[in-house]
Amino acid sequence: TMQSSGHRFRDVEHHPLLADHDSYDSSSSSSSEADMAERVWFIRDGCGMVCAIMTWLLVVYADFVVTFVMLLPSKDFWYSLINGVLFNCLAVLALSSHLRTMLTDPGAVPKGNATKEYMDNLQLKPGEVIYKCPKCCSIKPERAHHCSICKRCIRKMDHHCPWVNNCVGEKNQRFFVLFTMYIALISAHALVLCGFQFFSCVRGQWTECSDFSPPVTVILMIFLCLEGFLFLTFTAVMFGTQIHSICNDETEIERLKSEKPTWERRLRWEGMKSVFGGQPSLLWINPFAGFRIRRLLLRGKKGGPEFSV
Repeated sequence: TMQSSGHRFRDVEHHPLLADHDSYDSSSSSSSEADMAERVWFIRDGCGMVCAIMTWLLVVYADFVVTFVMLLPSKDFWYSLINGVLFNCLAVLALSSHLRTMLTDPGAVPKGNATKEYMDNLQLKPGEVIYKCPKCCSIKPERAHHCSICKRCIRKMDHHCPWVNNCVGEKNQRFFVLFTMYIALISAHALVLCGFQFFSCVRGQWTECSDFSPPVTVILMIFLCLEGFLFLTFTAVMFGTQIHSICNDETEIERLKSEKPTWERRLRWEGMKSVFGGQPSLLWINPFAGFRIRRLLLRGKKGGPEFSV
């Protein structure tokens, strides 16, 4: 524990504060939050990028099989139209939620802001204890945890998900919940369509069942069934876990570590409103809410993308 400017500075690994001669520019610490808000967030993690690409490819594969193997060859126009529009709309919503989860700052604490000058500006009360992360040299807010992959402390970090190549935290949890929900829905929809298609093909003895040969059709549909079952199981469980965590105002890390809450827990409905924003409305399930193309273009011109490694 170090005494500095009338308050206590607690560091588990006993790393000293950044000295005046360190490379970190203390004059920029006060504006680091604003600078981060003006940049696009992206994590350069090999495993995460591969998993994110695989997610997109699997959704595209499902869309291909549903559209070109099952719906377009169907003689029932309205059956094909309604299911095609529904499936593709859900797929767009799922991939949009995935993008927003991946490219949204999850609540990263500015790197290297644990300087004497910055702490003096915090106007802390005498004897007040603050914590510094020795790994990213930042002042650690309550309920923040350090991510070894993002190499940042993340506010209300729930977990790091390689499938979205990002942490799930305070600012992007809503998009992650929507991503799991929409993936679960299109997986269930694909399984139902596969069931109808198998029944139709068997009843028609595989004649004019698909534009593909019967063996190819069977193989494509079996792979889709396996994919749909696995994704439905995984995302449905994850969706339920996330909703449970939000209602209990407890992150997955806090639950696994059995951390006793030092904060005042929100009521269940208040927790939902804090994550999804405001009163219940269709905006809760809209991944495009709050997205502005013009703002994104301005960010690109001002600061360029921010890559965390």
